[in-house]
Amino acid sequence: MSDWSLTRILSDLHQDIERRLASARSTLGHSVAKGSASERVWLELFEKYLPQRYQARGAFVVDSNGKFSEQIDVVIFDRQYSPFIFNFEGQLVIPAESVYAVFEAKQAINATQVEYAQGKVESVRALHRTSLPIPHAGGVFPPKPLPHIIGGLLTFESDWSPALGEALRTALASPVGRLDLGCVAAHGVFRGGTDGSYELEQGGKPATAFLLELIAMLQSSATVPMIDVRAYAKWLAS
Repeated sequence: MSDWSLTRILSDLHQDIERRLASARSTLGHSVAKGSASERVWLELFEKYLPQRYQARGAFVVDSNGKFSEQIDVVIFDRQYSPFIFNFEGQLVIPAESVYAVFEAKQAINATQVEYAQGKVESVRALHRTSLPIPHAGGVFPPKPLPHIIGGLLTFESDWSPALGEALRTALASPVGRLDLGCVAAHGVFRGGTDGSYELEQGGKPATAFLLELIAMLQSSATVPMIDVRAYAKWLAS
């Protein structure tokens, strides 16, 4: 009989994330240092457990019209089919067509941080994205519809009591920059429904539950559209 336990493996994964986020909050004195440490915890989780077609980095997002998003803590993007990712003086710049999901990483969730994350998410979703017809052996597939960019918020704890309750529902209600998924590692997970409602799941193993739900959502979004590289090339003449 095997001594392996899937329950233990999934539980340990959550406990590791929660412990590292708690350590960043309690040990580091400067708010910027705390924020950077928290971002690293989430980025390392994604880099370790997401399929290799995805990469996760802090980055700016740009479109073929030359418009940039705000700086995003966590951008999950395609690396298998994306023809270019810019790295300028250590700052990553990702074409809008390559983006699957964006998240803000904060110490605690509250109304201010929810609104802030909504603004960051909207700055990415508002960008222009191209989608070309796709050649194949039998002809040409039509351009893929642009997939929904998943947006969310990642924190260690909550400033509300209860941690995930009506105050959170109220803060999430804005249709602008709607957040689809979030994790409050010490307390629970929230998920947005297609009807505008939210499911708040308190307790359990939030970090692991969030990771599995994110993977399921990424699977549903399929592959990013075929980017029109020539639309970006026009900036060479500027």
